[in-house]
Amino acid sequence: MNAIARRQGRRVPGTHGAPKVAALGGGHGLYASLSALRLVTPHISAVVTVADDGGSSGRLREQFNVLPPGDLRMALSALCDDSEWGHLWRAAMQHRFSAIPDAPQEIDGHAMGNLLLVSLWQMLDDPVAGLDWASRLLEARGRVLPMALDPLVISGDALMEDGSQRLVVGQAKLAKARRVVNLSLEPEGARECEESIDAIMDADWVILGPGSWYTSVIPHLLLPQSRDALCRTQAKICISMNLGLEQKETTGLGAIGHLESLEEYAPGLSIDAVVADPTSMVQAKEFEEAVSARGAKMVWSRMRTRRGEDLHNPLRLAAAYQEAMRTPDNAYGMEPDTPSV
Repeated sequence: MNAIARRQGRRVPGTHGAPKVAALGGGHGLYASLSALRLVTPHISAVVTVADDGGSSGRLREQFNVLPPGDLRMALSALCDDSEWGHLWRAAMQHRFSAIPDAPQEIDGHAMGNLLLVSLWQMLDDPVAGLDWASRLLEARGRVLPMALDPLVISGDALMEDGSQRLVVGQAKLAKARRVVNLSLEPEGARECEESIDAIMDADWVILGPGSWYTSVIPHLLLPQSRDALCRTQAKICISMNLGLEQKETTGLGAIGHLESLEEYAPGLSIDAVVADPTSMVQAKEFEEAVSARGAKMVWSRMRTRRGEDLHNPLRLAAAYQEAMRTPDNAYGMEPDTPSV
């Protein structure tokens, strides 16, 4: 079912007020998306992957059998209130301890926010409640939710240069693989986060990406309940493309391949809009034709930072999201003459 057909029978969002948005992803990509979305709407639910097994998150996950807190911490930090209080707590959440030489190293390398989240989870015995209390402390503009209530293990086959495949287990290793296929998540019976499913079903817009495609974006399509919600929701789906399309796990995939990979893991997924930077595209015309063939709106916008790195400028990404969500009747109260950033 394409995006045009799916719109039939869909609820029509109100034309007043800001849209409800569910942003799905993890790591730095989701941080960039949330940093932009908080400039567009106060109604944000961040749904975060929980398969990270590297660094501080991996150590805490293994030691305490908790969700890996790092990506959840970053999402909370991105949504901190734009005030002296919010700025202080954003810095505190991201602060990493650095032990002096020859001293005990138990917390060396841990982010303070990771330790705060683990403390709340142990006290409350409820990952969602712990995140909600952390959100209140930070005065976050939105809600941060885990994709699942159990830590997940992601695995896939890495394509080698000689054409062979090698099984890679774990997010940290998989993110460094040259090219990835045949993704899967364990355990199969992982508990769903009902609040995350509700956020997807209740949203006006769902944002997928940017971020590590196979280890932060596609995992949302591997969990059955999440995939089903994404295919059934009446929300419109916006794909936010990466600035760097040929990096490690997506080597040789190509821009159109990014869209095809989403459809591979979620055949019922419909796309309503795609946001991309033309400077990241080798074949921009072909990509736009592929987007149009799916009945989706193409939004081109130069979104790199001034340094030209593969990093999104929040203001420019926010403007692109506004354009993607703009409708003929100027829904959500957006001004028709909003200037490009």
